[in-house]
Amino acid sequence: MSSLVRRYWEGFLSKEKGTIFKDWGGKIRICLIFPNYYHVGISNLGFQYVYALFNARKDVVCERAFLPEPRILEEHERTATPLLSLESLRPLRDFHILAFSLSYENDYPNVLRMLELSQIPLLAEERRVQDPLVIAGGSAVSINPEVMAPFFDCILIGEAEELVDEFIDALKKSWGKTREEILKSLSEVEGIYVPRFYELVLNPDGTLKDIVPRLEDVPRRIKRRVYRGAPLLVSSPIRSPEGEFGESLIIEVARGCPYHCRFCVVRSLYYPFRTYPSDVLETEIIEGVKLCGRVSFLGAAVGNHPDFLHLCQKVIQLGGQFTVSSLRADQVNGDLAKLLFASKQRTVTFAPEVGREEKRFKIGKKLSNSDLFKAVEILSQEGLTNLKLYFMIGLPKEEEEDLKALLNLVKEISHTQKRILRGSKGKVTVSISPFVPKPWTPFQWYPFEEISSLKKKIKYLKKSLEVQINYDLPKWAYFEALFSLGDRRIGLELYRGWKEGDWIRHFRVSSVNPDFWVLRKKMTAEYFPWEIISTPISKASLWDEFMKYERT
Repeated sequence: MSSLVRRYWEGFLSKEKGTIFKDWGGKIRICLIFPNYYHVGISNLGFQYVYALFNARKDVVCERAFLPEPRILEEHERTATPLLSLESLRPLRDFHILAFSLSYENDYPNVLRMLELSQIPLLAEERRVQDPLVIAGGSAVSINPEVMAPFFDCILIGEAEELVDEFIDALKKSWGKTREEILKSLSEVEGIYVPRFYELVLNPDGTLKDIVPRLEDVPRRIKRRVYRGAPLLVSSPIRSPEGEFGESLIIEVARGCPYHCRFCVVRSLYYPFRTYPSDVLETEIIEGVKLCGRVSFLGAAVGNHPDFLHLCQKVIQLGGQFTVSSLRADQVNGDLAKLLFASKQRTVTFAPEVGREEKRFKIGKKLSNSDLFKAVEILSQEGLTNLKLYFMIGLPKEEEEDLKALLNLVKEISHTQKRILRGSKGKVTVSISPFVPKPWTPFQWYPFEEISSLKKKIKYLKKSLEVQINYDLPKWAYFEALFSLGDRRIGLELYRGWKEGDWIRHFRVSSVNPDFWVLRKKMTAEYFPWEIISTPISKASLWDEFMKYERT
């Protein structure tokens, strides 16, 4: 083993608090893998939850692995050092199960990189008896599991609290049998998708007609599992200064979202919206302040917790500090601003999404410009001097007036801030992201905008805005759309491109045209790859919302 590689991973491990070490004897060995760098993975609360849930079982030992940074990746390759687990520095091929946690579609190519580095066949159909079972879970594959179907033996659809125990129990029941028999046993668990037991049926024009079982006794559709019991975990079991939240205790205040933004998948993915009991959260706050003096509240709609203000007050009363990743402007008041200031938070993030108020309401983001200006005034008066504003470009039916309205809104917000601060230093930062159509949203029928058009819009905004601007590259947003909307044909093209040594170039010259999935407006009754999943939110209700927007 390379000494540089060993020191690199030991450096992360030495800074962690809460790491779980277990003896391997007589246990199912699972390596939980985050296909991105350590600082990204350790900040992911879902990834941490799965780690804790697996290790809560006496019959399981679960360790972790992350994508090495470029210089260490080169060292792995130079020295032929296989990818190693963090806790024991053992090769990944020594584990029974490799479990990928997939939250971001653009991490998909990293799955192939990590399997290759682990010296494990990339395609599920090519793995041998001695190879680990390669599985996946997480929000990205729970939205649409089909693109990555060629690479995984099975995919867990839904929330880990519902699936972890049933997965292990089904695995143990078939332990020692053939790979096919193990997968057959796993397919009997509600929420577990075994891609090899299904096949695509295509229409003559290349659109998808259906995904059908190859076996009689596997489910026609896979139910996305939702956990509705008392919370098993609401905070991060591991803390590390290397993560986005530093050594603070991350506390999940709520799961899901009660709003109906037509572009956003969070509501569908985590339906129904759930807030956690205040007494449970208070216990975590007490522990977090005691451990590290700081907590980070997490959730898509933290401000919708009925006791959110009280929870913030609790942190301050205990002598601690808290951070909130983002807020809705219409939930900001003087009391909350005072608490944020007392907690030494100086930056607040809002997501207006678009500049024109009328357009904002049409896409389902019911937030007025007056709400934004009022929030900026309150925050500035209380000494919170930095604002981050998130916007999208390329939304369906976007007009030139929408971009001008974005510029005017940012200018008015900046002017409002300067008027209140009167010479004190304030800062407004704007982040621009291209709109990506997502499965299980009313906008899933719309195409992604042409990259050249998005580039022009970004150039115009960069030239016209007088504040700092950050933006996502349209090229990567295109691939996010491809990996969000595609089926296993896209996964196989990714594999071919990977084997050729340049998967991005391969998609440019492939006979399978990715524009077919990305740039085409979908037909009314078109069957989508993600319909292999059944969810509480129906396609008919999404279509109704789509048509309401079409008529505006």
